[in-house]
Order: sequence, then structure tokens, then C-alpha cells
Amino acid sequence: MIETIAFIYNVRHKYPDPNDARSQIEADFDDPETIEWMVKHFENLGFKILPIEADEDAYEKLKKNKDKIDLVFNYSIGIYGKDRYAHLPAMLEMLQLPYTGGSPLSQALVLNKAKAREIFIARKIPTPLSQVFYSTDEELDKKMKFPLIVKPCCRGSSAGITNKSVVYSKDELKRQIEFVIKTFNEPALVQMFLSGREFSVPMIGNPPEFLPIIEVDHSVVPKGYAPIDSLEVKWIIEEQDKNFSEKHFSCPAKISKNFERKLKNICLQVWEALELTDLCRIDIRCDEKGNPYVLDVNSPPGLIPPEVSMTSYFPLAARAAGIDYESLLKRIIEEAAKRYGL
Repeated sequence: MIETIAFIYNVRHKYPDPNDARSQIEADFDDPETIEWMVKHFENLGFKILPIEADEDAYEKLKKNKDKIDLVFNYSIGIYGKDRYAHLPAMLEMLQLPYTGGSPLSQALVLNKAKAREIFIARKIPTPLSQVFYSTDEELDKKMKFPLIVKPCCRGSSAGITNKSVVYSKDELKRQIEFVIKTFNEPALVQMFLSGREFSVPMIGNPPEFLPIIEVDHSVVPKGYAPIDSLEVKWIIEEQDKNFSEKHFSCPAKISKNFERKLKNICLQVWEALELTDLCRIDIRCDEKGNPYVLDVNSPPGLIPPEVSMTSYFPLAARAAGIDYESLLKRIIEEAAKRYGL
């Protein structure tokens, strides 16, 4: 029986600002308000919660309280290094504590988009033509044609993806590669820019079930902004303009049954290839011909409570399926507990 849950999280100390490169380093993290509300919802479900920030002291706190903890709700993504998503799962494995979400290897691959892409290629999972840059001196592959999009290799939550990320020339490309490498101290991932429809596919359970698919409509992005989920769109426009949010995405997505099956089949292949567990959200974008390609895997996906934001995709999809926020949290806990035979 699950009574005491350790809730591991990362909290940001500065809101992401497209004009402040350093603030984007914590874009993956959550606001203090989000963490506080999540704790309240866990407590409403009847659990005793032990909140632990995923910092340098997390291991000692987990070790000290090991005998009291029945399950760890792992909402953390680590703090340092290109493999940081693996840090907390590895600690939990060492302490033999059961936890929600992916294993250290799965989480490391989720974070490293370039390595995940290599696995997708080996499994024949559609993924955009890409090139990794470790410096601005490297030559662009001749197969890569403008426009291109430049993003950090190992970041989430649109960190480093701004209105300048879609580039149309070698000068712009070099500028963005330099920005990514200097700001995040990691390689830049350059991909063919896909101009078609975009979808976000939430999955839960073992084996996974699908929550309603979300379509992101970039045609409603204000003039002057790139048609992508940039920091400007995700963190400023989407949160400040409710009318925009209502137009920006639809759930369930209005797609044919055949195309829905195609998206779900791709996502199941990703789930199996990365050996994911409990929950994830997979972002897919189409080219101009309507062919879908995997852009990103979100594990853990954002779980911002409705008191803080109504635009957090995973809870939004759950609501569309008739699942309220606390029922969603309970389901995640139950799925992890079943895996461990608790």
C-alpha cells in the first residue's frame, strides 16, 4: 500500500526570458507555485508527501528517509550535465526505491535528441534530417537545405528555441549555433525545418494507452513570430493571451482515423525503442506533404496544475478524456506501483 511518497522536482528561480540567455537554462524547471499546488493535490489524494528538490542534497535526503518512502514520484530532470535526466533515476535505483517514469538509460536518451535520433533511424522511425554541430567551424551537410531550425541538443521546454531559431542563411545558422554552444555548453542540433501540422501525443500506462491527441496550430501565431513553439510563444503569448491559447491548439485533434492510427503507431514504436514507462508525451510535426516525423519525447511531460496554467498539454489532454488533475496523478502513481508489484 502506498502511503508516503517522495516528490522529487526542480524549481526555477528565474522565469525564462527570450532576451536573457542565462534565464533559459532553467526553462525545464517549474515555478514554486506549480510545486506547491502539486503537493496540495497529492495531499488531497491522502498521501503523505516528502518534497525533495533535485539538487546536490537530494541523495542524502532520499537515503535518510529511505525506510519511510513507499514510492518516489519522479518529476525531476536533474540540474547539471548533458545526462542530467538520468541522475535521479540512477540514485533511486542505487537506493532500491520504486519510482515513476523512465529508467536512467531511457531518461538519458530522452534528453539527448541526437542519440535518440540514432535509435529512431535504426528502428526506421521517421525523424527529421539532422546534423549535430560541436563548433561553428563545421561545414553544413549538403543534404541539409534551408530553412533549418537550430536547437540545443539536450534541453526541453523550448529552452534555446526562440524567434531566431529558424534560419535561412549560413550567417544566421552560424549565429544560432554559436548562441546554443555558448549559452548551454552543449552541441547544437540543426534540423530540416518542417512546415506542416504539429501534434502532441500523450501516453499513459503499461502498456501505454493514448490520451486525446493535441494539435498545435502555428497559423495563429502573431505576425513577426516564427511558426514554432518558441519561448516567446510558449512562455509569453500563450500564457498572457487566453484568446490565443484557445486558437493555438485543439484537443482532440481533428484528424482522420487513418492518420490517427499512423501517429499512434509511430509513438508506440518510440515508446518501445526508448523503453519508456508510465507516461510520456511525444511531439510530432509533418512536412509540407503531410508526412509525420518525431521531434521530441517529453518524459516526464509537464504536469502543471490547472490552478497555475490551463495550457499544460498533458493535464489538458486528460481533461479532454474526462480525467481531472488529481485522478491523473493517482493514475500515474498506480501505474508505477503496479510495475513494482506494490
